[in-house]
Amino acid sequence: MRKGGHSLSSESNSRTIALDAMGGDHAPGSVVAGAAQVLKKYPNTRFLIFGDENRVRPILSKFKALESASSVRHTDKFIRDDEKPSAALRSGKDSSMRLAIEAVEKGEADAVVSGGNTGALMAMAKIILRPLPGIHRPAIASVFPGIKGETIMLDLGANVLVDAENLVQFAVLGAVFAKAHKGVTTPSVGLLNVGSEETKGPDHVRGAAALLAKVEFPGKYHGFVEGDDITKGIVDVVVTDGYAGNIALKAAEGVGKMTGHFFKEALRSDPLSLLGGALAFMALRRFKKKVDPRVYNGGVFLGLNGICVKSHGGSDALGFASALTLAVEMVKDGYIAQVAQEISHLMSQETFLAEGAYGK
Repeated sequence: MRKGGHSLSSESNSRTIALDAMGGDHAPGSVVAGAAQVLKKYPNTRFLIFGDENRVRPILSKFKALESASSVRHTDKFIRDDEKPSAALRSGKDSSMRLAIEAVEKGEADAVVSGGNTGALMAMAKIILRPLPGIHRPAIASVFPGIKGETIMLDLGANVLVDAENLVQFAVLGAVFAKAHKGVTTPSVGLLNVGSEETKGPDHVRGAAALLAKVEFPGKYHGFVEGDDITKGIVDVVVTDGYAGNIALKAAEGVGKMTGHFFKEALRSDPLSLLGGALAFMALRRFKKKVDPRVYNGGVFLGLNGICVKSHGGSDALGFASALTLAVEMVKDGYIAQVAQEISHLMSQETFLAEGAYGK
C-alpha cells in the first residue's frame, strides 16, 4: 500500500486529485478549465494543483467553485517535453510533475493527472509509486471508440519487449479496468495477432493464449484478434505489446485526421455539397462527437500502486477533463484494490506458475 494508505479525502466520501498544472501545450489554462468542468460533474472532488502560482492563480480566480475546492502548491520548475526521462529523474526533483506524483505516494491525493512528457511521467511514476506486488511491467491503456462499443487497449508504448506472462498480466489489468469503466461483469479479452488461427503469431503471443485459456482471471478469453477488430468493438479489451500498441494508436490517430480532412474537403467542394452539409448538420454534429479524440483522451498507467493518468500534451480543456474524469472514476471504483486482489489470485494459481515460463 502507499504511504499513508489512503488520502485524507477518502474518509469523507470525497476524493483528491493531484494536477500537474504545467504539463501540456496549453497549460495551465487547459488544466484549470478542465478541472472546473469535472468539478461540476463530481462536486465532491478536491484538487491539489502543482505549478507556477503566478500563472495558475489568475486563471483559477475565474472559476470560483474550483478555487474553493483547490489548493495551489507553488513551484516554478517543470519538465520540458523534449527532456529525456533520465534527465528528468535527475533534475526534476522539485518539478510540478514529480511533486504531483509524490502527493499520491504520500497519501495526500488519490490520483495524479498530467499532460506532460510521457516518458518522464512513466519513469517517475514507476520509481515513486512502484508497481503493485506481483506486477512485473506496468502498462499504458486507453479507450478506443468502436462500432459495437468502446474497446480498451494496452500496452500502448510502455513495454516494447514482453513475454507471455507480461501479456497475461496485461489481460488482468485491462479486464479490471473494463469492469470499472464499461460496467461489464465479465469483460471479453482478445490478444492482438497477425491472424485468428491458433498457429499464427510469435511464441510469446501463443504462449499467452495458452495461459489465458486455462487460468482464472476477471475476464473471458476471446482468442486472437486482428488490427481491424480493434475498432469493431468485438472484444472489451485488446492486449498487445507496447511496440504494436503504439503503432496502432498512432495509425488510428492518423486515420482520424485524414478522414476529417477529406470530409471537410468534400463538403466544401461545391455549392450543392455545402447545402447537403447544412441540411445534415445535426447528424454531422453527432458523428463528430462520437469520434472526437478529446472525448477519449487519457492514457492510464495500469499496474502501479497509485492511479496515474496521462493526458495528451495537445489537449484543450475538454480533452483534459476527459483524462481527469478517468482518474476520478478509477478512484471511485477502487481500481487499485481490485487489481491487487486479482493479481494475487492469478499468481497463486498452479496453472500459471507451472506454465508461466512458456514463450519467454
